[in-house]
Amino acid sequence: MPAEERREIWESLGVIEDWLRGGARRERAIPDFSVAVLAEDGETRSGDSLETIAREVENCRACRLCERRMRAVPGQGPPLPLAMVVGEGPGAEEDAQGLPFVGPAGRLLDKMLASIGLSRDSNCFIANVVKCRPPNNRDPAPDERAACIGYLRRQIALLRPKAILCVGRIAAGALLGADEGVGRLRGTWRDFEGTPLLVTYHPSALLRDEAYKRPAWEDLKAFRERVLPPS
Repeated sequence: MPAEERREIWESLGVIEDWLRGGARRERAIPDFSVAVLAEDGETRSGDSLETIAREVENCRACRLCERRMRAVPGQGPPLPLAMVVGEGPGAEEDAQGLPFVGPAGRLLDKMLASIGLSRDSNCFIANVVKCRPPNNRDPAPDERAACIGYLRRQIALLRPKAILCVGRIAAGALLGADEGVGRLRGTWRDFEGTPLLVTYHPSALLRDEAYKRPAWEDLKAFRERVLPPS
């Protein structure tokens, strides 16, 4: 679809939305319609970028989660990471700051990553399955995950990490289509469209139950060996 036609559709949808909300026109950040987005076959087209995805996420109204968010949370990290961490969705502090994993679980995640030589500042990109906070931190509903998963797939395709670390059941289910719990999924390398993927416990689970710390450490060591092999 030509960029001009896409812009006309976007502007028309904005008029309809404003009318439904009382008629007052609102200012909106204008997406870059010259950049192609996700193709019908699920693959990214040339010209896609992390910045484009972030703008689309910030303007997204594809599901009900947009209605109560303070800020969308596209993701954080370098554009050429060694690894990628995928979680479930933003919590209260993430919603307030627009950054992933910045609450207590996020601080623990940073320590976990640092223990194996990874950091969101230099070599690891962190993202979530859904980019807006579910109310009361509930699990994102299937339709909410479906509305958002395209952003994550595009991020993975652009970043091309050496490996993905899925933290928690929701993240694993979204990328693997699996219904099992983390206890059954962890400990074995899996594949996401050609990228090695390892499942481990969510940092919040480690904060609730210290019994998960030892198996999580075993997972982290295996992840380090795949991403940062000894020289």
